[in-house]
Amino acid sequence: MEKSRNKQFVSRNIQDNIAYLQQRLGVGKSFDVIQLDVEYAGRAMSFFMIDGFVKDDILHYLMRRLSFLEKEELQIHPLEQLLKTYIPYVELSKTNDLEEAVSAVLAGPTALVVDGVDYIILIDARTYPVRGPQEPDNERVVRGARDGFVETLVFNTALIRRRVRDPSLRMEYLQVARRSRTDICICYIEEIADPELVERVKQSIAKIDTDGLVMAEKTVEEFISGRHWNPYPVVRYTERPDTAAAHLYEGHVLVIVDGSPSVLITPATFWHHLQHAEEYRNKPIVGAYLRLVRFLAVWASIFLLPLWYLMMTEPQLLPSSLSFLAKAKLGDIPLFAQIIMIEIGLDMLRMAAIHTPSSLATALGLVAALMIGGIAVEVGLFSNEVILYFSIAAIGSFATPSYEMGLANRLVRIGLLVLSGVLDLYGYVVGIAMWIIGLARMNSFGVPYLWPFIPFSYRAMRDVLIRSPMPLKNRRPTVLHPRDPDR
Repeated sequence: MEKSRNKQFVSRNIQDNIAYLQQRLGVGKSFDVIQLDVEYAGRAMSFFMIDGFVKDDILHYLMRRLSFLEKEELQIHPLEQLLKTYIPYVELSKTNDLEEAVSAVLAGPTALVVDGVDYIILIDARTYPVRGPQEPDNERVVRGARDGFVETLVFNTALIRRRVRDPSLRMEYLQVARRSRTDICICYIEEIADPELVERVKQSIAKIDTDGLVMAEKTVEEFISGRHWNPYPVVRYTERPDTAAAHLYEGHVLVIVDGSPSVLITPATFWHHLQHAEEYRNKPIVGAYLRLVRFLAVWASIFLLPLWYLMMTEPQLLPSSLSFLAKAKLGDIPLFAQIIMIEIGLDMLRMAAIHTPSSLATALGLVAALMIGGIAVEVGLFSNEVILYFSIAAIGSFATPSYEMGLANRLVRIGLLVLSGVLDLYGYVVGIAMWIIGLARMNSFGVPYLWPFIPFSYRAMRDVLIRSPMPLKNRRPTVLHPRDPDR
């Protein structure tokens, strides 16, 4: 949050105001900061704007309209006359603080300074470079909406309002960071969301004290969530307006950051990160099956590889009917080293894929297939079984809807591998116990992270495990303490 500063009042002398704005905005030093001195109705005026933000056609129309004014038309109450009569535009405001005017100009609006008036008129005739709404790559569905959030705040709020036409929908605006002055919107449905939750989110954002939000929503998440060394996310990211709207109706609070196509959903439990819109785009029985398969994939991504390693190192733990799992050619390199090498190798491959141009992605895939699938096995670097079980774990990671959750689960898998390698069965059991205890101690804005498993709620846990038909989901999550509990 911005530190306290002295208010710089607007003077009636236009030259004093112009000199201050010129110095603070760097007029003449930055080519894209424009100062336009004009005279209308016998009064000196000056426009301050950022080239690239201002809508030229609107500003030209307003200037043309002002050029028709006669001197006597601004003799009495010139500020009120300009605001209410002679500047025909929707988004107008005024300020008597020069620093507020500086911040406004840097955000996009145009500042109009008028001689003899101790207020500055702010004309929000701005436009931002923006791409069209496209379906998010990380949250694709076979059937459903194809629009997604973009990097412009006002576009994202419009996408939400298109789906939530509730008169109690609130979009509260604030600016965060001393230098970047990043626009943030807190979105919630007033008649549903818990006022204490809304206030908690506001206070956590108000406590942000930094120069700039370099990585937009990710920086905000690190400030408001704490637990910097805990890999598990306590907010959910989404780029789908329909997903954001669905959570609003449940009583969640959204945090929208300008410059980011991702919206933060607060609070978020462990199970929120395992949901996907595709489950609700199919019949309930199909959605329940897809959810079950996804859960199995996620559990496999965490537990399968360490468990297989444990069975290979201690085959006596296997029942006789599963003894064939321990009959594997392990190669010349110790099994533990093979697994750690292939874990690191996949992360290297993932980073290489991110930095590889799309035209070379096919070549990268061929190289990876030849190195890991063929040559590495032939030279004895990896065994076939290691590649098989690791592939299943990797598929489970990719099947995790939340990218952040998938990365956190990968770190847990590596931790279980290390504990199993050092302490055998005891390490595996202790690792799982520590993992569950760690998650149980977490909370997201006062909501237990493992709810409704810990503390247990039968009705809510049933909805987590089974994709219920929408007509039967007539209650909002009780843990959110919604003001209106009935849907």
